[in-house]
Amino acid sequence: PLCESAILGAGYGLSIRGKKAMVEMQFADFVSCGFNQIVNNLAKSHYRWGQNADVVIRMPTGAGAQAGPFHSQSNEAWFFKVPGLKIVYPSTPYDAKGLLCEAFNDPYPVMFFEHKNLYRSTKELVPDDYYTLPIGKAKTVVEGNEISIITYGWAVQWAMDAAAELGISCEIVDLRTLLPWDQEAVRLAVKKTGKVLILHEDTLCGGIGAEIAAWISSECFEYLDAPVMRVGSLDTPIPMAKDLEDNFLARKRLPEALTKLANY
Repeated sequence: PLCESAILGAGYGLSIRGKKAMVEMQFADFVSCGFNQIVNNLAKSHYRWGQNADVVIRMPTGAGAQAGPFHSQSNEAWFFKVPGLKIVYPSTPYDAKGLLCEAFNDPYPVMFFEHKNLYRSTKELVPDDYYTLPIGKAKTVVEGNEISIITYGWAVQWAMDAAAELGISCEIVDLRTLLPWDQEAVRLAVKKTGKVLILHEDTLCGGIGAEIAAWISSECFEYLDAPVMRVGSLDTPIPMAKDLEDNFLARKRLPEALTKLANY
């Protein structure tokens, strides 16, 4: 059997010896077996004694494949409050290559989330040439003037589909990096429309959207024309049956939330 703690410890040891390490969890869920190696060893080494922890941890994540509660979790928020880590979460093949190359260049530990459903459903021409994209910079994927949707990962596609289906003009911002997240891009999106919906696949309670919503409320209040809304998945384990999984996911409640915010 795989031993995630040993995998991560081996990557950390290689980085101490001056080598670049890239390790992969078979499923992001399994990282719990190596949690200490990440949050207490990799994340704190530079702060404690100046040691770079030059490790990229690839994390196949997310639901949509009826894989049940132990192989489908969105657990990026577990690491969101840990100083010393970076969290990257692309939504397109082009972004995935550019951000992964940049993660390899970064001398500090990077959690690189890759949605399993996007492996199978998304295609895009990607240059053969080497290129990088900056960590910490969001991207506006669709411009609009009624509602700003702040999102990432598979939920970017949900946002585009729902906005098109409802005929609502949405400014859709793909965060791409969750730690650090692009506060200036969020500020501009809030200022542009005055209405904000934060969307993520993770469960609603304790998700990354809560921090972003709190920041908007304190830093961008004067731009708001409606309360900041959050849409996340149900606060339950992830079911295996397709109809139950579909009901669990945030996508199920997105159209109603967008309609309510548009009519506010």
